[in-house]
Amino acid sequence: MSVQVEKLEKNMAKLTIEVSAEEFEKALQAAYLKQRGSISVQGFRKGKVPRQMIEKMYGPAIFYEEAVNSCIPGAYADAAAECGLEIVSQPEIDVVQVEKGKSFIFTAEVAVKPEVTLGDYKGIEVVKAEVEVSDEEVAAELEKVRKQNARTITVEDRAVESGDTVTIDFEGFVDGVAFEGGKGTDYPLTIGSHSFIDTFEDQLIGHNIGDDVKVNVTFPEQYQAADLAGKPAVFEVKVKAIKAEELPEVDDDFAQDVSEFDTLEEYKADLAKGLAEKKEKDAKNAMEDEAIEKVIANAQMDIPEKMIEAQQQRMIEDFAANLQQQGLSMEQYMQFTGLNQAMLMEQVKPQAEKRIQSRLVLEAIAKAEAIEVADAEVDAELEKMASMYKMELETVKGYMGEEGIAQMKEDIAVQKAVEVVMANVVVK
Repeated sequence: MSVQVEKLEKNMAKLTIEVSAEEFEKALQAAYLKQRGSISVQGFRKGKVPRQMIEKMYGPAIFYEEAVNSCIPGAYADAAAECGLEIVSQPEIDVVQVEKGKSFIFTAEVAVKPEVTLGDYKGIEVVKAEVEVSDEEVAAELEKVRKQNARTITVEDRAVESGDTVTIDFEGFVDGVAFEGGKGTDYPLTIGSHSFIDTFEDQLIGHNIGDDVKVNVTFPEQYQAADLAGKPAVFEVKVKAIKAEELPEVDDDFAQDVSEFDTLEEYKADLAKGLAEKKEKDAKNAMEDEAIEKVIANAQMDIPEKMIEAQQQRMIEDFAANLQQQGLSMEQYMQFTGLNQAMLMEQVKPQAEKRIQSRLVLEAIAKAEAIEVADAEVDAELEKMASMYKMELETVKGYMGEEGIAQMKEDIAVQKAVEVVMANVVVK
């Protein structure tokens, strides 16, 4: 395997990768051995047809696709390691030459981590927010705790109201025909959550257990399923159960139930203290964000679009994993919200770009300041993880692997770079 590197504009690069004729021949032979059992030729038993006979009848290209697909991953991985570039995107593959008896050549276009030219990162001016806690904020926090400790009761003597959670069966129809993904059984829906399209939830208000309700809605014009976009639909809904929250009285007994305090006043004072601490932390984070944004504005970097796209995709994958933990698939989320993959990608793009910019400037600061991370610092972080997950330190190290531990070391260096910036800010 050999690789040639061509630098392109906007921190893109093209790798031209050549797999020797001998290696490609091995891949062709492996493809033949894998596929021969499914190829029939008169006069031969299945699986016993010689390769030369198959290639004579169907042409040697019959095995190209399998051979190419088996060659590319390993050859690309070797080329990426050999070329010395810091690649930050998935490759765009293009086959250049594939022919029996010749070397196999393909190109891989990739985004390369951009260089950062730092501007001023010391003496950055930031504004510190005032940290005050109002009585209204304490009351709102108290109400939040009250709702967290609400008792869920089954309602049987009244109709659905806003805020109730109803259990429903539903099936959707467009032009009288049921559509894919529009059916659900024993689905818990909180009225007022706006998790269903249009006025779906509002139309259930006033109905009782056992009611069959025809809900009329219109799909958004930009709905993720193009065949449903902008169309009116009818959902046949069965209301099966109604549940509501019963809130506790806010008094000394409540304070004793939810905290270590004997009186409501003591508990409210503790809530105020906690809110103040949170506001202090939020103010610190806001100052950091403001400082880093100004450092980014003072710096120069040319981020390739493919690098941003890769970050967008990771963010969406993380979001999908969080949805999965809540029992909701990405397909269901997109159906209920009317979003599609392209719309989600566009939504997260500004945040994806900001994450990349922040990381790049902080890595550049760490390099400029010759920041080093001792093994003891990494071990301390690993020990925190081991304690959190109640695992042995060596087990955590095993799970992290060399790559994960190296990433942790980089993360610590980046955090130290933040500390450098914040140690030199001018607070207004």
